[in-house]
Amino acid sequence: MSESQSSTRVKKILRKAGLRPTRQRTELGNLLFGSGDRHVTAEMLHEEAIAHNIHVSLATVYNTLHHFKEAGLLRELPVNGAKTFFDTNLTSHHHFYNEKDGKLTDIPSNEMEISGLPAAPPGKRISRVDIVVRIENDED
Repeated sequence: MSESQSSTRVKKILRKAGLRPTRQRTELGNLLFGSGDRHVTAEMLHEEAIAHNIHVSLATVYNTLHHFKEAGLLRELPVNGAKTFFDTNLTSHHHFYNEKDGKLTDIPSNEMEISGLPAAPPGKRISRVDIVVRIENDED
């Protein structure tokens, strides 16, 4: 897909989600949605943007990721107090988190079974369950 086609596709995605397709949103959207499902932190996306000559501040990347999340284009996955990933895969699934290299990978939902969830508090409902399985390399 050409860069122009990718930008057109991202602009349609943004409009459909109720977001104005600004230049910065479109450029960051091209990085996020242009090559399959991804897990990124704001810092990772910021470094990637700079490598692609996209001039945005880290604050703009954070704001854009949060706007995309609020619009339903991303899932936010807090992994620990200092690291939050954003996931472009909106299907029901869980994750492995490699504590050594900091990488997050998908676990297909059909590979996990969840039972015994508590009842939600009165007036609330469970919207989803996110499980992060922490792993380490055999040699560690």
